[in-house]
Amino acid sequence: MNKKLAAALSGGAVLVLTLSGCSDDSDNKVNDWAKKVCDQVQPQLQKINNANASILEKTGDNNKPADVQKADSVAFQEMSEAYKALGTAVDSAGPPPVDGGEATQKAAVKELNASSKAYADLKTQVDALDTKEQSKFADGLKTIADELNKISTGGDQALKKLQSGEVGVAMSKQEGCQKQTASTGPSGSGAADADASSESSAPDKKESEDKGAAEKESSEKKS
Repeated sequence: MNKKLAAALSGGAVLVLTLSGCSDDSDNKVNDWAKKVCDQVQPQLQKINNANASILEKTGDNNKPADVQKADSVAFQEMSEAYKALGTAVDSAGPPPVDGGEATQKAAVKELNASSKAYADLKTQVDALDTKEQSKFADGLKTIADELNKISTGGDQALKKLQSGEVGVAMSKQEGCQKQTASTGPSGSGAADADASSESSAPDKKESEDKGAAEKESSEKKS
């Protein structure tokens, strides 16, 4: 019942957290500003990731509505707090020392605070859902997932602008603002390697068997 909600969440990345490292063309003042922001970003990224994970754990159809409701409520609260903290981080850092920096900063803070409020509203909505009837609860989750899609995909222009130009280059250098890559577990990669090894060795084994049969036939003819 929670799969659509989980799908919507998985697409909801914080743009200020998805930067990749690149060359440094920015001056020290811009770098200092970026560090001030990005040092506060990493904990909030972890908070958002944890909230996403808690919802994903409840995506199965066999989970009780009350359990799903509780997990989603806590997750939305965590997300709301994280976005609020991100807005505070950008606000407390002051305007970036570039042309139009103050306007860009204010727009980004406004958007992050709006996202914080939106997640708080989702918490209120999920808290109000009727968990006694699973079909009604599932319909309610669908509505929430639709709202979540709007939060995730809309209104990101201010953050994109914050990440553009000299400021974006400086932010991309900071570990706290760089995109986090998902790591694969050793068991998963080992299984893949085993499959690949099995597939690659199969032709060699067949070739060896065919060669042996040919040599045996040749030997029998000579005798």
